[in-house]
Formats: sequence, C-alpha cells, structure tokens
Amino acid sequence: MRQRDDKKDIRLEQRVSSSHRPFVSSSLFPFLGVGIGFREAFRADLFLHQSAIDFLEITADHYFDTNRRKLEELEMLKQHFTLIPHGLNLSLGSAEGVDESYLEKFAALVEKINPPWFSEHLCFTKSGGKEIGHLAPVPYTNEAVKVFVKNIKRVKAKINVPLILENITYNVRFPSSEMTESEFIRKVLEETDCGLLLDVTNLYINSKNFGFDWREFLDELPTERIVQLHFVGSHKNKNKLIDAHTDKTDDEIWEVFREVCRRTDVKGAILERDENFPPFTEILEEIETAKSILKNPNLNKFSAV
Repeated sequence: MRQRDDKKDIRLEQRVSSSHRPFVSSSLFPFLGVGIGFREAFRADLFLHQSAIDFLEITADHYFDTNRRKLEELEMLKQHFTLIPHGLNLSLGSAEGVDESYLEKFAALVEKINPPWFSEHLCFTKSGGKEIGHLAPVPYTNEAVKVFVKNIKRVKAKINVPLILENITYNVRFPSSEMTESEFIRKVLEETDCGLLLDVTNLYINSKNFGFDWREFLDELPTERIVQLHFVGSHKNKNKLIDAHTDKTDDEIWEVFREVCRRTDVKGAILERDENFPPFTEILEEIETAKSILKNPNLNKFSAV
C-alpha cells in the first residue's frame, strides 16, 4: 500500500512541475448545469420541458454545408438554449495537420453561436487525406503529443473560444506507447492549455475492457481542468462493453460521475442518447439525478428517480 502511495506522490510531483500555469476553470467557464445532446427525435419534448434542460450540445458537423431547414433549426435552438458545439472530425491527432476547409466551417459555426466553449475528441479521424469513419486512438507517445499541440495551436489561432478535449473509447492499446492514457491526456491538456470534457462512460468502459482502476486514472488526471462531463449507460456486446449511446445510465457510471464531482468543480454535464429512445420522462429523470449529484456529490445514496 505504501508503494502505491509513493507512486501517487511521484505522479503528483510530475503533474505540478510540468504544468505551465494554473488552470482555474471557475474563472474561465460559466456554470451551465445539466443538459442533453440534441437529437431531432425529441425536439418537441425539449420545448415542452425547456425549464428542466439547462443547455444543449449540438453536433457541429450537422450544421456544415447544410440546408435551410437545418439552419432555421439552429437559429430556433439558439434562441431558447445555450448551445455547445461538439466536433467529430477536426482530427486533432492527424500528423498531416488540420483540414483547413473543415476548420473554416467550424469557426463560422462557433462565431454564429458564440458559445462559452466548444469541444472535440482526443483522436484522429483522417489519414492520408481520407476519412477513416470512426474516432481512432493514437499511441501515447511524445511525438503524438507534439502533433496534438501543433494542430490545437492552429485551431486556437482560428477560433478564439476555449476548446475542451474529450477522451474516447478504444479497442486496442499500442505497444509503442511511452506513457499511460491518463498521463498522455495530462500532457496534451497542459501543453495546449485546454480543458477536459471527461466522458465518464468512456472511462468506465475502458477500465472494464482493459482491467484498470478508474479511480487511479482520475488520480493521474489534472482534474482542475475538467470542465464538462458526458454520461450515458454502457452497452454489452458479447464480452465487451461499448459506448452505444442507447442505454440508461447504470449505477456504476453514476458512481464515476459522482466521484468526479467530488474532486472538482464541474461546469456542465450532457446526457448522450442517440438511439433506443425511452419516454422523455425517463430522460428527464436522468437529468435530475445528474443535477442532484452536481449539487451534492457527497450524498451517500442516489438513484434515478
């Protein structure tokens, strides 16, 4: 036990010494509360229960090169909710650099919405100029850190709104990695001065699929950089868990959510449901549970009402 504590102390010293400057999210980001990722399937329900939903996350890509109906939809959502654009294809981990055309469209959307922050994934989605069709992990190397730093510097030069980065799920780990995932995330965040969008479901899924302790993972993160959370239930596919965005948030993931809220001042949380939609009352119950935890993460018991 003492040996494990010693390792934690070393990691903490490394984290403090490598940080360029303090990151104080409370001074940079407003508190938004709990919301949901916008999906057309429950658009009407959003307006019927607007007072229960603090903000919306929109998929940025859905509003690039789109038709008039989608642009009118965006304007309607903007008039009634705070919107956070969430990107899918900046491909910040691509060694070939950021797609300038895509970045222009993203910048235009951010300017139109004027959000308090926007988000993208810690991954790559393009290789050799072609889209690979999914969020792909990178080996956790110093060279990969440099790629992210270079690409994020370009994004920040174009978009003058705080960027937060999201952890992803993965099916493989690279033997060439020079550090753990949590150490890699810390290095990227500190060298780019970005915030973290911590997907607690992704963290839980990876911990179960690869047999690591998610609490130790949190120990290694610069938790003061956590700005926003994603949550939804995990989905079992054969012998593995996957992030399908189809299931009710289970107790194990609520526990990760609660532990994160104990450790840091979370500014917002988004429920992600893409398919298998339940009655909207069930979605509202999950949102209320998340609000209760954000308000008081030290409650001994919680459950979706």
